[in-house]
Amino acid sequence: MESTLPAQQLIVCSQIQLSFTVGRKSQTVLDQLDLSVNSGQIVSLLGPSGCGKSTLLKVIAGLVDPQSGSTAIGDQLVSQRMQRTTRDRMAFVFQEPALLPWRTVWSNVMLPNELRGKANQGETIDRAKHFLNLVGLQQSDWKKLPSQLSGGMKMRASIARAMSTKPSILLLDEPFAALDDMLRSKLNDLLLTISAEEKCTMLFVTHNIGEAIYLSHEIAIMSRGKIAQMISVPFPFPRVATLRSTSEFAAFYGHVSGALNESHA
Repeated sequence: MESTLPAQQLIVCSQIQLSFTVGRKSQTVLDQLDLSVNSGQIVSLLGPSGCGKSTLLKVIAGLVDPQSGSTAIGDQLVSQRMQRTTRDRMAFVFQEPALLPWRTVWSNVMLPNELRGKANQGETIDRAKHFLNLVGLQQSDWKKLPSQLSGGMKMRASIARAMSTKPSILLLDEPFAALDDMLRSKLNDLLLTISAEEKCTMLFVTHNIGEAIYLSHEIAIMSRGKIAQMISVPFPFPRVATLRSTSEFAAFYGHVSGALNESHA
C-alpha cells in the first residue's frame, strides 16, 4: 500500500536557462524550465532527441551550470561547486555502462566508495554484495572484466555500482536504449524492485512511451527545452508485467502518445 502522507518536493528546478554556442550561433537547450519531483517518485523525462532531456539531468547532477535559474535538492542549491554532502546524495547511470575495462565487476562497483574513502567499511561491502545479488550477477561474475560480460550484465553492474553508494536520488539517462525488448522489460522490473526497497527518487530519461508509463508515477513531456506537460500515471504500484497487455495500458499509451505529438506540433 502506498503512503498517504503529504508529498515532499525533493528536486526543484526553477526557470532553468541554458544555451550553448555552436560556431557563431547560440542554441537554447533549456528555456525557462520548471520541474518539481517529489521524494520517492519515479519521474520519466519523455521526448525526442535534442529536446534537452539529458542536459537537464546533467544540470540536476551539478555537471553543468545553467546561465540562469536554480536547482535545489532539498534545501541545498545545486552547482558544480555544491557541497559534497549534496553531490553524494545522487548517483548517475548513463546509457553506456562506463565500466573501467581493467577493473573487475567487484572493483568497478566499489570504485565510488573508494573515492569516498568508504571501501573498507563493512556496511559498504555488505551493501555492494546485496545489490550485485539483487541485479542478478552471480559471485562468479564479480571477478570478471567488463570484456567478459554481455551488454545486459554490464548495465546490471552499472546499476549495482550506483546503488552501492546509498543514493537518495538516482538519475538514469536512457540506460536501456541499446538492449533488446525482453531484457529491457526485466531491467524495468529490477528498477521497480530497487525503488520499492530503497524508496529512492528516480529521474529517468527515455524515448520509449511504454517504458515511461510502466515505470513512472509521473511523465514529464519535454519540448524545445521546456516541460510541455506533466502527466500522472494512473496505475497503482506495485506494477506487474501483465499490465502492459491490458486495454487500459493501451488506452493510456494512446493518451501519452497524443500529448507527445501535440507538444511537437
